Amino acid sequence: MTEQDKNHNPKTESEIEIERVYTTCKAMNDLPGKFPFTRGVQPDMYRTKLWTMRQYAGFSTAEESNKRYHYLLEQGTTGLSVAFDLPTQIGYDSDHQLAEGEVGKSGVAIDSLRDMEVLFDGIKLQDITTSMTINSTAAVLLSMYVALAKKQGADLKKISGTIQNDILKEYAARGTYIYPPKPSMRIITDIFDFCSREVPKWNTISVSGYHIREAGSTAVQELAFTLADGKAYLKAAIDAGLDINVFARRISFFFNAHNNFFEEVAKFRAARRMWATITKELGATDERAMMLRFHTQTGGSTLTAQQPQNNIIRVTLQALSAVMGGTQSLHTNGFDEALSLPTENAARIALRSQQIIAYESGVTQTVDPLGGSYFVETLTDEVEAAAWEYLKKIDEMGGAVAAIEAGYIQNEIANAAYRYQSQVQSREKIIVGVNRFHVDEPAFDDLLKIDDSIRKVQILKLQQLKAERDDEKVIVALTGLRTAAKENTNLMPHIIESVEHYATLGEISDTLRSVFGEYR
Repeated sequence: MTEQDKNHNPKTESEIEIERVYTTCKAMNDLPGKFPFTRGVQPDMYRTKLWTMRQYAGFSTAEESNKRYHYLLEQGTTGLSVAFDLPTQIGYDSDHQLAEGEVGKSGVAIDSLRDMEVLFDGIKLQDITTSMTINSTAAVLLSMYVALAKKQGADLKKISGTIQNDILKEYAARGTYIYPPKPSMRIITDIFDFCSREVPKWNTISVSGYHIREAGSTAVQELAFTLADGKAYLKAAIDAGLDINVFARRISFFFNAHNNFFEEVAKFRAARRMWATITKELGATDERAMMLRFHTQTGGSTLTAQQPQNNIIRVTLQALSAVMGGTQSLHTNGFDEALSLPTENAARIALRSQQIIAYESGVTQTVDPLGGSYFVETLTDEVEAAAWEYLKKIDEMGGAVAAIEAGYIQNEIANAAYRYQSQVQSREKIIVGVNRFHVDEPAFDDLLKIDDSIRKVQILKLQQLKAERDDEKVIVALTGLRTAAKENTNLMPHIIESVEHYATLGEISDTLRSVFGEYR
């Protein structure tokens, strides 16, 4: 190949050159279910059990979201995934002045255990797995979930699910943090410790590359920065005296799936191999502690407001890459989500996309069907090598926390986002229906709309709650929480006690703010 030919090679989203044809690759003798898990974490993968089909849902009030959950369960969803509104995510009750205009908009408003009781009305927590996309207030929402499970008479040793609980990516890419990094990491290790003893089947953290990718990173950056965050959580837990062979088994990951099909498959395969190496180097000896298990969501930032029905094709390709890459759990976006929260119709089509892949495509009949492809194996190696280069730089800076504090990760993401947008504007990258293949189309108006009156409903519920609860018990519980925060004892029992006495999310968050301060 001449240098001129080489310069004309197409590239992946991460700027990895693609050869005209691949005629060889490294010998690959890995087996699924065996270290380093390149080919999957289970020997039989989907031949034995399909991935969990989740649909991320939550909007308006707990009553409205509960109706959507029952609808999704009736349609064949096998796991729930809760979206919370912004005030809930950053520790404000619906009556807080900073909550105005945001209550129930990007997810469901949860102010207290009473809202959680309504949210899961008619749903037995012991019979379903629940994923909650929540970070700075993860300890509070998990405590509400545990308190509700206890009220339902569930065996806490049997309830299962996941909280995202990944605060580092909030500082780097998303912004829904409350406390400074050090106390935030302390809360996370408290959750690790509590759940390992009391709720052992719960996944205590879902280290999230999803939002890093949504902020504009490449696939390689998503992989590298996510694993760097995961490594930081491992070290924090080890420093807190926890056993890596216990807590690492409850760490899961959350990745994005974008449109470059083969690069996404390679990313997922490389992720498992890299995590196995990282955990082993940090002292893990149990192979179950070395397994990278992950949830995937199709790419929200890839959805277009123009010709929105084209998004059904994008979502299908992205979902297929996640399945071919060996995901344990999958959410498919509604085609209308560039315009609004998904309607019931859009959510049903998204779920049907997963079901058609699972039951009609045949891709579940063998493990790692792309394994051994010269292209896929070579690309897996190249994605991994590029990600290790980033991890080396981050380690040299002192780890993910130091790299975030120095602005390194944020700058790398911003530069990648700028580069991508420039390529779209110059039409070097084609987005169908956006910068090529236009049509005249009427405004798409079949949208889910959330009324601002939701805040008034939530405020009335808060007023009623505070009139009916035992305020003395609330004060005693919050005082105990404040003392625990100062004395560095585990916060979780105190948060659970507070929510059981119907202290609100805002009251609990403010109690911790009074000790930890806020990150600016």
